[in-house]
Amino acid sequence: GGVLLGKRENEPAKGEWFVPGGTVRKNESRTDAVHRVATEELGEAVVIDDCLGTYEHLYETADVDGVDSKHYLATGYRCHFERDDPEIGGDDQHSTFRVFRPPYEDLHPYVTQYLDDR
Repeated sequence: GGVLLGKRENEPAKGEWFVPGGTVRKNESRTDAVHRVATEELGEAVVIDDCLGTYEHLYETADVDGVDSKHYLATGYRCHFERDDPEIGGDDQHSTFRVFRPPYEDLHPYVTQYLDDR
């Protein structure tokens, strides 16, 4: 096994290998958001295996004009692709995607938190 990470194109964590993710829309469940974001960012459907928990992320940069920092509460999920042979598509959030396998080195500390809990 391994973990799929995307090279971020925007703040926060621009240029870092990071887990795909996004926001929960009004009246959307967290699990529905996982499925929507997977389709939007990866071009593939996923099956949720487990909820890893809630994580607090503090950044000194932001993706919003006039905002100089961000504070997120992120819920992490372990998932697998619905199809055995997924064709990962790109999006405007990531320049590329790659599967990382242990030992996991030189990854963003927040990604390491997720990996430690899976």
